[in-house]
Amino acid sequence: MTHILAIETSTPLCTVALVSERDGQITTTQRSLEGTSGHAASVLPLIDTLLEACAVSRQDLSAVAFGQGPGAFTGIRVACGVAQGLSLALGVPVVAVGALPAIAATASVRHPGALILAALDARMDEIYFAAFVDTPSEGLVVLQPPVLMAAVDAPLFVSQRSALWLQRASTEMGATPAVCLVGEGWNVAGARAGLSEDWIADDLSARPEAQAMAPLALRAFKQGEAVAPEQAAPFYLRDKVAFTTAERAAGSGGNPRAHAPTAVALLPMLSADLPEVVALEAAVQSFPWTAKNFEDALAAGYSAWVLREDAELVGFCIAMLAPDLAHILVIAVARARQGQGLGRQLLGQASRSARQHGAEGLLLEVRPSNHQALAFYEKQGFVQIGVRRDYYPAGRGQREDALVLKKAFEQS
Repeated sequence: MTHILAIETSTPLCTVALVSERDGQITTTQRSLEGTSGHAASVLPLIDTLLEACAVSRQDLSAVAFGQGPGAFTGIRVACGVAQGLSLALGVPVVAVGALPAIAATASVRHPGALILAALDARMDEIYFAAFVDTPSEGLVVLQPPVLMAAVDAPLFVSQRSALWLQRASTEMGATPAVCLVGEGWNVAGARAGLSEDWIADDLSARPEAQAMAPLALRAFKQGEAVAPEQAAPFYLRDKVAFTTAERAAGSGGNPRAHAPTAVALLPMLSADLPEVVALEAAVQSFPWTAKNFEDALAAGYSAWVLREDAELVGFCIAMLAPDLAHILVIAVARARQGQGLGRQLLGQASRSARQHGAEGLLLEVRPSNHQALAFYEKQGFVQIGVRRDYYPAGRGQREDALVLKKAFEQS
């Protein structure tokens, strides 16, 4: 029998849930406590109350899941820390579940097959946003990875990308889906201005709760996605919540704001993208990856993303996620679009994916002769940590070394 404890403390509502599976039968039980603070002191007694009511001991647990965020900094750390402590003491793994997938999962039950646009209140007139489709075979599929933006920018962001999301959702589901809004973020002023009245307004007060996390945690556990406690980490989209004293003295007022979204859509790479990806790679690389290389990367489940503007492919990135580092295997931007911030956007997504998996930084190789790339990576915070001799093919049967670069994430 499988028992997974789920912990969610990123909102004023502290919730814990136990999901149990036996002979294909799944049950979920939740306990909750409302309060603006005090989750750190309340969560362990709440867990004990839950387990006692379910007649399950801590030693019976198969894994511990926690709400990874994004959300309140302190609340996310509480859930992560408690999950790590229990996991270490009990010798069981940890499962991280995002806040946006959790509320999307609740909407997908009521509106199966819909394109789900999930939004949470990020305070400061901003929202956390992501788009999903719930498929019968794979569960929730990410169509738009989580982003932070000003609420008033959300309608333009959504309108620029909704056709691409619907196209991808149709590919996954075999039919054009309905569009469903869920989450408290849609109530932030300006977030829904001008959006289609035909779209379904589901629960616009929804916040992540442990009972919504629990089925996602069970699925992830069964698919082997649990990690050791030391590899569990919160997921932050807002890295900076206040200006320093020096920044304020220099004229920075208020609080740091999210950058306005661009017209370029960041989307998961699909097999249907590969002909264009291969063509772009061949146009910018002297010794490009083959179509088989890209097919193998997708089949291996590597983190792979494309950038599209008005449906035109303008960049892509593939990274292999490891417990300690994310290894960027290939990254490219169309020549006509280089120098416009698209490479930074791809690296930003690689960083977010790596952080979600508990990695400490990014790793990549670059040719010593590629001075433009070296200058770019140096600006992004990469430093050289080694050399791989004769790593790259070169002209006339020669080989060229690779410089190994690393970017370590700042520890929160």
